Amino acid sequence: MRQLSEADRDAIRLAQDPKFGRRLEQITATGGCSHPIHLSGFTTTLDGTTGEILHHYDTRHEPGERLLVRCRNRRATVCPACSRLHAGDTYHLVRAGILGGKNVPTAVRTHPRLFVTLTAPSFGPVHRAEELCRPRRDGGTCEHGRPLGCGAVHAPDAAIVGQPLCPDCYDYVAHVLWHAHASKLWDRFVIDVRRRLASAVGLVQSHFARHARLSFARVAEYQKRAAVHVHAVVRLDGPNGPADEPPAWSTPDQLIGAVHASARRVMVRTPYSPAVGELTLRWGAQVDARPLRTDGDGPDDDAVAAYVAKYVTKGASETGAGLDHALSAWADIESAPVSEHVRTLMRTCWRLGGLPEYAPLRLRDWTHTLGYRGHILTKSRAYSTTYAALHAERVHHVGHTDIPDAVTERHWRYVGSGHTPGAALIAAGVAEDIALNRTVAAESLRAGGDAA
Repeated sequence: MRQLSEADRDAIRLAQDPKFGRRLEQITATGGCSHPIHLSGFTTTLDGTTGEILHHYDTRHEPGERLLVRCRNRRATVCPACSRLHAGDTYHLVRAGILGGKNVPTAVRTHPRLFVTLTAPSFGPVHRAEELCRPRRDGGTCEHGRPLGCGAVHAPDAAIVGQPLCPDCYDYVAHVLWHAHASKLWDRFVIDVRRRLASAVGLVQSHFARHARLSFARVAEYQKRAAVHVHAVVRLDGPNGPADEPPAWSTPDQLIGAVHASARRVMVRTPYSPAVGELTLRWGAQVDARPLRTDGDGPDDDAVAAYVAKYVTKGASETGAGLDHALSAWADIESAPVSEHVRTLMRTCWRLGGLPEYAPLRLRDWTHTLGYRGHILTKSRAYSTTYAALHAERVHHVGHTDIPDAVTERHWRYVGSGHTPGAALIAAGVAEDIALNRTVAAESLRAGGDAA
């Protein structure tokens, strides 16, 4: 007879609890969240005029006297259930800026829109996949005695892909410092695109905002070589945002020209360091800017939104380019389950983080992300809706609406997080059922569309 696991025994114990039904309702309400937050407290809603109690909720009547709420972690490696919700919100946020909806006028689909990819520069040759990997007719070795070429054909998922041909030749310091300044480089890129557009049509650069507005949503993705590159939807509106017609001179080609010119031009200089010197950081030579068109001649709008949403839920550990949690000591780097290339980047982060000139970069705090300290997704204010608005819309949809002239008193405190082994098993089953139901519903919808 198979011996029951600890999770099985705990699940049986929970199922025998008289309050199991309510516990299951709470787990289901969180969508099967893997690491729910436990709260204790109450909410009382009063009539603002009469003082009559309209609604009162208290966790004293709940299992364990606590309420479970979603952890809302975006990483699929941490919480698959919440990451799916976050990916869905990201999809609608990005899509609204491309096609309209969510209080964004549908007229934005006629505005100049691009899907832009900016890459990190080269920090040294690395192994490539799906083609001859750096073949060299003359052979040769680097100053450290390693071959300058490879010539093999690596599978895309081969462990060697993205690893340096010679770790001693690879510029790990520049790689880390580029990550630490990537967000500033993006900010300067956006500013310079506005300036390039103004100059191209004969406007005074400081007057650009009177004629047009540049909006964007961008996501950061780690490449195989553990260097971040950026995907962005960039849109040109009139001066008042998406509801305003863009100026007559604005075209996708005009915007593409400005993107390429700015990607070549902008740079960031690192603080001077006696150990490192001063580095000049730029975007990589590979820049892609493709127009999104209403006639279908270009990237599919829905596919672009889905592409961006997919990368938001990926953690650093899932891409093999770091960890999803901060490190507190050098020993954590040595024991981390990462490649030697990534480990060297972490060591470089930690060492540079100890230099006073780099203290503002907080490199030790961001060692787990290899020095990159920007948000995975950022957007300009006028691009589209917000995560908060999408959440409020979802709350309204399930019936949690505000009562006019009501006064609400709340008192909540954090009392824990996570699941017992049995509850974790139940939550995983709930999350799996919800994901399956969504898949079936989506397939039925597509089948109905195809039949029509």
